[in-house]
Amino acid sequence: MNASPSHRPHPAEWTETQSLLPSAERDLPEGRHEFHKEQMMARIHEDLRTSSRTSSRTSATSPVAPVKRSNPFLRRTILLPAAALALAGAVVGGLALTDGGTQDDTTALATGPALTTRIGTADAKGAPQLLDRISLAAADTSEPTPHKGQYIYIASKVADTYVKTVGGKSEAVSSELHFRQVWNSLDGRDGWLIEAGETSDKGITLKSNVPFSGAYNALAGLPTDPAALLRKIYQESDAVRDPEVPRDQAAFVAIGDLLFESYPPAEVGAALYKAAAKIPGVVAVDDAVDATGRHGVAIARESDGERTEWIFDKKTLRFLGERVVVVKAKAGDLLKVGTVTHTSAITERAVVDANKQLPGQVS
Repeated sequence: MNASPSHRPHPAEWTETQSLLPSAERDLPEGRHEFHKEQMMARIHEDLRTSSRTSSRTSATSPVAPVKRSNPFLRRTILLPAAALALAGAVVGGLALTDGGTQDDTTALATGPALTTRIGTADAKGAPQLLDRISLAAADTSEPTPHKGQYIYIASKVADTYVKTVGGKSEAVSSELHFRQVWNSLDGRDGWLIEAGETSDKGITLKSNVPFSGAYNALAGLPTDPAALLRKIYQESDAVRDPEVPRDQAAFVAIGDLLFESYPPAEVGAALYKAAAKIPGVVAVDDAVDATGRHGVAIARESDGERTEWIFDKKTLRFLGERVVVVKAKAGDLLKVGTVTHTSAITERAVVDANKQLPGQVS
């Protein structure tokens, strides 16, 4: 599998719900903005209530509270359209600032100008050939196979851009590029997350009775036939996506989620890329830059004026990271063409012997 090189010590389910803090309102039918906002806010308030209840139950014995696990296919771009996210995003920021949890002077909430980039050239005809080469690289079996009792460790750097509204004034802002580390057990029932500005320095537990669907064991059980795998991905995303989110985009994002903070067996990783080649609208991009500044080629798909790009090393075709870039301007949209709404880079991916253990440490 084409894992990233080991450099520095970054995911758990929060990536599925925070990767894209999006653009200004899109044109939705009358009443749909409020409908989606209420849906998102209901989820937010339930998360806060769950966290509060769990904290009161565990404070005497544990410094952190468990986090509810979720399906890796449930990413915000699947659940809700961009307009609803724009509305909810501003309120999420307000809740984060007033909830009294880990948000303090170390917060990663946006305070700086919007991230921007040069937009690479897209080539639809080149996508199948590039994905075929990436699939061959992913089929490399030299990576260690995890064994029972071990954990998958992934470190990354991430940042987001979104529309922030204060006192009736809106502006596009970006969060500080920050560090993220995640551990997941092979069965997906245990793990740990440390994310600068989002958790305490000690992190939060990912222990749950509901297994994480993106865990190694779950991925190992996925079909390795690309057509069968794509059918399953469509089935999973169809069950949860908002009808206003295009079906093909939901499937593309779902595959991206499985690639970023996971450790699929080589044959599954190869099948995921071959499955992506079957999704209409997928293109190759000649140049893209990850969150740490590494240039690469990309596999991408555009939806609603934004292009989601999976970035790969130009020589080794190793997966480097992901970004989402505004590629089409819309009237009244504060996120201009070239704005990077999300950027991420894998800095380390490894198998370790214990939860919270860093690569190279003796257990």
